[in-house]
Amino acid sequence: MREFIVEADGGSRGNPGPAGYGSVVIDAATGETLAERAEFIGVATNNVAEYRGLLAGLRAARELDPAATVRVRMDSKLVVEQMSGRWKIKHPDMKPLAAEAARILPAGQVSYEWIPRERNKHADRLANEAMDAGKRGEQWDAAASRAALDAAGPGSAGSRALPEPSGPPGDATAGAAKAREALAQARATEDTTATEATTAVAVTEATTGTAATEATTDAGDADARAARTLAATPPTSPETRPSVGWASAPDLGAPATFVLLRHGETPLTPQKRFSGRGGSDPSLSAVGREQAERVAAALARRGTVQHILASPLARTRETAGAVAARLGLEVVVEEGLIETDFGAWEGLTFGEVRERHPEDLNRWLADPEAEPTGGGESFAATAARISATRDKLTSAYAGRTVLLVTHVTPIKTLVRLALGAPPESLFRMELSAASLSAVAYYADGNASVRLFNDTSHLRP
Repeated sequence: MREFIVEADGGSRGNPGPAGYGSVVIDAATGETLAERAEFIGVATNNVAEYRGLLAGLRAARELDPAATVRVRMDSKLVVEQMSGRWKIKHPDMKPLAAEAARILPAGQVSYEWIPRERNKHADRLANEAMDAGKRGEQWDAAASRAALDAAGPGSAGSRALPEPSGPPGDATAGAAKAREALAQARATEDTTATEATTAVAVTEATTGTAATEATTDAGDADARAARTLAATPPTSPETRPSVGWASAPDLGAPATFVLLRHGETPLTPQKRFSGRGGSDPSLSAVGREQAERVAAALARRGTVQHILASPLARTRETAGAVAARLGLEVVVEEGLIETDFGAWEGLTFGEVRERHPEDLNRWLADPEAEPTGGGESFAATAARISATRDKLTSAYAGRTVLLVTHVTPIKTLVRLALGAPPESLFRMELSAASLSAVAYYADGNASVRLFNDTSHLRP
């Protein structure tokens, strides 16, 4: 039986920020490199990028020989311990990625080993190449990577001297250190020992959910972003600590701004019935069509929307169509914006669900991983889907203002993730039909909630 070694890494320049991963499959017997994978994945956290690298490496190994045994070697203690089953996976963005990784090959064929960062240089280089390509508006190209490696001269595949990347993938604290360097407008050499030491801190913070750099909340101005970045960074002496202020903050450019529009009323809306993607897919009511026209007029007066994306359901496409007609834009259907599937609760009121499925409802209210009766979609699964959609769209529409016509749960989830709020906050937001909210996403991965549940345009 063949044996492969999969080395994988991922990084985020901002954590969350522009991210990429790298993976390499090696023949354990000969040391020959059999496959390389790398990809720029848009805005994501370091841990998500590492998991994406793991997925790519396992898939490449399966393509080469689905019966081979695989030794995964990574410098991410978090991924190794979680995939080995020794650490609980708490973060909603990582649970579906870990589950997907576990399904690629039978559990008995895969083992996990932690290695120091200096022994993971090959995958680290690929991840950096992917992020550099993303910065140029491109995707990683294997042929270009090999050409650059050959031009760099002799040496191991993972350690040959290439042009210095614009930033390390790093862990949470390494990303914070990179931001501090940018604020001070000075370069510093990477101290490998210090980086490895801070990895343990980042892992501990990530597993307890307290890592400051994992928060996507942003106060919306440069001072707040700079202050939070420094708060996430290990203390320095007064002599070396950079000043924090508007003048010292890096220029992040125009953000990707998502204007979030909940669709207009349907016949189910005033009755407060569960209406997800698994039900009858109702169209707008007469009131809903009037609301769509009013919000379209308001957005036309503002004149800032450059693109329109909509959930595939009828009520969102109809609402988006009214806006598009006013603005002279096309509607692009985005599957990731679809509403949650409420299973057997579709079409029922909350009281009816309480009467028919009390235990399932209580679990659903208490646990974001609980599914509605009949195999609906949990809030944790929705959050993973919305997070991936957000990352894809922020990368595709950087610096643009995009109208996302969607539903209650996707909008609340985008706001919750931007604020770094817990899952239970979904039950503490009121979101009216045809209301407008807005979130801006910056190049460093931070987000600013600029508007929530605005219905002023609906008043006569």
